[in-house]
Amino acid sequence: MRTAIDTNVISCLWSSNPLAAQVAGLFSQASNEGGLVICGPVYAELLAHPKATERFVDEFLSATSIEVDSLLDEEIWRESGRRFAACAGRRRKSGGGPPKRLLVDFVIGGHASLCADRLMTLDPDRYVKDFPRLRLI
Repeated sequence: MRTAIDTNVISCLWSSNPLAAQVAGLFSQASNEGGLVICGPVYAELLAHPKATERFVDEFLSATSIEVDSLLDEEIWRESGRRFAACAGRRRKSGGGPPKRLLVDFVIGGHASLCADRLMTLDPDRYVKDFPRLRLI
C-alpha cells in the first residue's frame, strides 16, 4: 500500500503541534503498510518550513524512507488540471464561494490519485470534493 504524504503532515511532525503525536502514529502505521512518497511540489513546500534547509529535508526523507517523485508525467498534470478546472467552474457558478484553492493542492491530489493508493493529509476537506475516489488518511 503506497501512501502519498501531504506537506501539512510532515510540517506537523516538525512542529510543536498538539496533533504531532497522533500524526506520528498514523505516519508510522502508513510506513509499516507500504512505501511513502511525496511529489516534487510537496518537497518544495517543505523547504519553506521555518526549520527546513535542503539538508534537513533530505535527511528527514532519507531517515523515514520517503521517496520523492520529482518527475510528474503528463497524465498527472492533465488530471490535476481537470480537477482544478472543475473546481473553478463550481466557484464561478456559485458566485465565488470560499477562498480560492491553490493549484498545488490539485497537483498533490492528482499525484496521489495516480501514483499512490491513498493520501495522508491533515486537511481532508480540500480533497473530498475534488478527488472523491482518493482514499484519505
